[in-house]
Amino acid sequence: MEWILIILGAIIVYSIISYIYQRNIMKTLTEEEFKAGYRKAQLIDVREPNEYEGGHILGARNIPLSQLRQRYQEIRPDKPVYLYCQNTVRSGRAAQMLKRKGYKELYNLQGGFKKWTGKIKKGK
Repeated sequence: MEWILIILGAIIVYSIISYIYQRNIMKTLTEEEFKAGYRKAQLIDVREPNEYEGGHILGARNIPLSQLRQRYQEIRPDKPVYLYCQNTVRSGRAAQMLKRKGYKELYNLQGGFKKWTGKIKKGK
C-alpha cells in the first residue's frame, strides 16, 4: 500500500513540474489573442489526422504530436509557432519538444480546439 502512495506522489510532483515548465516555455493565449496573431505565424494542429479531418482551424497545418519528432524541421524556428490540440495537453508536450530543439516563440490556444468558436474547415 505504501508504494502506491509513493508512486502517486511522484506522478503528482511530475505533473506539477511539467505544468510549471510548460507555462515558462510557451505563452497561453485567449481565443481573441490567438486570432489576432496566428495569421502572422505558423499554425500547427498537433492532433491526430482523423481529428484534424473532423475539423480544424482554417489555415492550420497538421503535424501530429506522434510525428513531431520526425517532422519538426517543417516548422521554421525563426517565426512564431501557434500550437493547439483538442484541449491543451498535447500542445504542451509539443511545445516542450520544440523548445528543446531551439524554438523560442511558442504559443498555445487556451482551452484547445474544443473551446474554439472561430472559423473551421472540415475534411472530406
